[in-house]
Amino acid sequence: MSFPVVDADPGVTRQVLAETPDLMVVAFRFDTGGEGKLHHHPHVQSTYVQSGRFLFHVDGTSHELAPGDSLVIPGNTEHGCTCVAAGTLIDTFTPRRDDFL
Repeated sequence: MSFPVVDADPGVTRQVLAETPDLMVVAFRFDTGGEGKLHHHPHVQSTYVQSGRFLFHVDGTSHELAPGDSLVIPGNTEHGCTCVAAGTLIDTFTPRRDDFL
């Protein structure tokens, strides 16, 4: 099954890669300077940096991530990121983010 690429935020696109009710895999592609605004959701999120460089803000702490780096964000934790160098994040969510469908 192929899912469409949609605009998520200025300079950011989102594409669901795979999903079941229990798990979702999503690619986020960022232009340099693109932001994932601070937000929270009940889902546990794992983020893997496929390419580019990102500054993540998780629960008041900053993390600089490069290709091959990853982190897990607990549910209901405020987080967001700024893209320092254009790239792609591969995020997984459990359970599925129905709002992305």
